[in-house]
Amino acid sequence: MQNSATPQIAIAGGGLVGRLLAWRLSLHGLQVSLYEAASLSIPSGACWTAAGMISPQSELVHGQAEIYQQGLRSLSLWPQWVAALQAQTGRSVAFRCNGSLVLAHPQDSSELSQFHQELSAKLTAMAIETSQRPVSHLDRAAILQLEPALDWFDRGLLLPDEADIDNRLLLPALLQALRQQNVKLHEQTPVNCASRQILNASGCEHFDCVIDCRGLGAQKQINGLRGVRGEVMVVETSEVSLQRPIRLLHPRYQLYAVPRSSNQVIIGATEIESDDMSPISLRSSMELSSALYSLHPAFAEARIVETRVNCRPATMDNLPLIENTPGLLRVNGLYRHGYLLAPALVEQVERFIEQQVT
Repeated sequence: MQNSATPQIAIAGGGLVGRLLAWRLSLHGLQVSLYEAASLSIPSGACWTAAGMISPQSELVHGQAEIYQQGLRSLSLWPQWVAALQAQTGRSVAFRCNGSLVLAHPQDSSELSQFHQELSAKLTAMAIETSQRPVSHLDRAAILQLEPALDWFDRGLLLPDEADIDNRLLLPALLQALRQQNVKLHEQTPVNCASRQILNASGCEHFDCVIDCRGLGAQKQINGLRGVRGEVMVVETSEVSLQRPIRLLHPRYQLYAVPRSSNQVIIGATEIESDDMSPISLRSSMELSSALYSLHPAFAEARIVETRVNCRPATMDNLPLIENTPGLLRVNGLYRHGYLLAPALVEQVERFIEQQVT
C-alpha cells in the first residue's frame, strides 16, 4: 500500500477478529491502534471461551452454504497465518488438521445416518468443486485405528480435512506480534465508533478508517444483534487420550470433545438463546458430564478444572455481518463460527481497507 503518509487505522475490539486484523494490517505497513474495553492479556469475549474448532462440513449440516464456503477459505488460510505467526513470535500456536470424528452409540445410529444424509444432500445441492476429501464411513476397527481409546462404537464418520486451533496459545501469540509490529494498544478503554472517529472518555480521535469488531459491545449500533449463550467445561485425565475433535450425536444434544495439551479436554454442547453471563447451570454440567462419560467411562474420574460461559454475537439469520461505509467498517455476528470464519472475513476487510485508504 502506497501513500504519502502512513494511513491511520483504528480497530475497536481486541478479540479474535480485532487481533487478526490489527496483525494483518500492520504487516501491510499501516499504523494501527487497537482499543479493547477489557484486558488484552485475558480476553473477556467468546474467543477466549471457545474450543477453536475449524469444521466447515460439521457446521454445514445445520448451517448455511455461505458459512461452509467461507469456512473452506479460512481452512486454507489458517496454516499459512499460523506458520507466519510462529515464525515471527517463536511461539507454538498448536494448529492441528487431523480431521474430526463423528460418532453415535448403537441406539442412536439413526442420528449418524441423518447427519451424513443431510451433509451429502447439502454438498450435492451446492454443486461446487472443493479440494476437501470425502467423508469416510468407519467401522469399529477403523475407529480404533484412529482413536484407540474409543472402543465403544461400531460406526462413525471421519471428516478428514477439518481442523482445530488452541485459542489460548493463539491469542497471546497475536498479542506479542502486535507489540512487535508497534501496534498502539489501548486496553481497559471502552469506545464508540463513528466514521473516521473513535469516541472515548478522553474525547474524539481521528483516523483514516475505523473498524468496529466489538461483538456484543456494538449491540446499540447493529439492529438485531443478539447474544447466544454457550457453556463449556474443561476436564483433565491421563486415562483417555484423543487425537482430534470428537462429535457425539444424541437426540437431545451434540457433544463436542476437543483434546488439548496437559491431558485436558474441552467439552461443550449447549446453545441457549440468552445473553445471560452467569455461571454454568447445574443442568448443563450434568448433561455435559453424562455425555462425556458415555464417550468413555474413564472420564468418570476426570477432574473438572474449569467451566466457561460466554455469549456469542449473532445476527437474526446467524450469518456474519460486514458493513462497509466510507471511513467505517463493522465486522460482527460470527455466532459460534468465530475460528471457522475469522480469516476469511479478515481477508475481505483487508481488501476494503486497501480500497479506502489508497
